[in-house]
Amino acid sequence: MWNSLQRLSEHVALAGGVLMITVAGMVTASVAIRSPLVVGRGVPGDFELVQMGTAVAAFAFLAVCQARRGNIFVDTFTGWLPRRLQSTLDALWDVVYALFMAMIAWRLLVGAAGEFSTGTTTMVLGLPTGYAIAICGVLAVLVSIVAFVGAIAHFNAEQRSQS
Repeated sequence: MWNSLQRLSEHVALAGGVLMITVAGMVTASVAIRSPLVVGRGVPGDFELVQMGTAVAAFAFLAVCQARRGNIFVDTFTGWLPRRLQSTLDALWDVVYALFMAMIAWRLLVGAAGEFSTGTTTMVLGLPTGYAIAICGVLAVLVSIVAFVGAIAHFNAEQRSQS
């Protein structure tokens, strides 16, 4: 299961990267066509697309970062502890992170439902904002699952290496 989650996280991160490249290309095009010699105005609603695209991409990167244990670790106070205790603490903090991401996912999904129920849209393009929020919520669920399963896998691997 852990390997499947890692692969899924990598694919989601790649999709986030493609999204960021697309957003960057759109911003570049918008700035380029603002010249009076070209069109004289940028892409309508470009800032709305940047906001939503960047939020979704940022959440898309979190799962792979967690799967690869790429988050910042502060081991100033635990570096002197035995390796087994350090691993147990790391697994514990992974569970705490998973719980916080689950809470964030829950609130994002509640917020998305609220956006859909009120029909909230962006100002210029009139795009429903609930979709971006819902996608971020689903991606936060993925991060939470990766953190939980990673904590279990990390803890089990450390237990096997000790025996």
